[in-house]
Amino acid sequence: MAREWLASNPGKRPGTVARDEGIIRLDLNPTLGSRPIGTITPGDVQALVKRWSQRHKPRTVRRAYGVARAIFHFAVERDYIGRSACRGIKLPQVQYVTRPVVTADDLERLAEELGPNYAAMAYLGAVLGLRWGECAGLRVGRVDFLRSTLFVAEQITRGVGGRHVSGPPKSQAGRRTLAMPVTLAAMLTEHLARRGLKGSDTDALVFVSEQGGPLRYEHWRARVWLTATRRAGLEGVTFHDLRRANATALVLDGVDLKTAQTRLGHSDPRLMLAVYAQATSAADRAAADALGRRFIDPRAMNAP
Repeated sequence: MAREWLASNPGKRPGTVARDEGIIRLDLNPTLGSRPIGTITPGDVQALVKRWSQRHKPRTVRRAYGVARAIFHFAVERDYIGRSACRGIKLPQVQYVTRPVVTADDLERLAEELGPNYAAMAYLGAVLGLRWGECAGLRVGRVDFLRSTLFVAEQITRGVGGRHVSGPPKSQAGRRTLAMPVTLAAMLTEHLARRGLKGSDTDALVFVSEQGGPLRYEHWRARVWLTATRRAGLEGVTFHDLRRANATALVLDGVDLKTAQTRLGHSDPRLMLAVYAQATSAADRAAADALGRRFIDPRAMNAP
């Protein structure tokens, strides 16, 4: 049933297929794989979730359960079973952790430690909110230096069998044209000149490995990122934290929600606010002062 479910959606991204196949192989098949799907009860699923919770983080458990629920829903749609066993299941609660807010000074130190080959990647993450895969998949022809814009059209993801492949963004909203500050455009111009690339090299990747090939996230993180963050005094900061810093800055600078949503490539603006935007202590203080000015009459405070 799981194989049939996987094959039912040919448009699913290779990285998502690889992830779902891993969940089926490692988390579902050892316990449920040999059983007819109609014999599985909600109690069986709840027991499986309990076992997962003993060795996995809540997010991982919820991801595995999501695959199981989708398979059972597929079986119901195909009239193989009358009801899904994934009903009334209690899942572990996800504890949201506040991530560090990367500042301009942090970014400058980080870029210096990343070195000339990858410094611009950090600025693309923080200034434009690009994901790591979008930076790694960026080609010269997607940068318009005359208009200071950048078109996000591809990204590098992990595909079936662990291979890294270039493909479209996660959603249609991910295909977007972003205006760049002229300083960032100048930084990219200098980066390409250092690599000996010109605007006519449209298919060339902007960022490559030391061997000249496409970047692989695991290798790049281990060999480049972790060393740079440690030397910059930013241990624990992830590349995705740069994107969070971008979303937070958009909110703090008063950028309207629709523009912020478009720049981050989200199909739902609530995702930006719920997942990425973090309040800062300075913003909290500013909010408190603004509310005090609105609701507390200064004359009353000075009254005897």
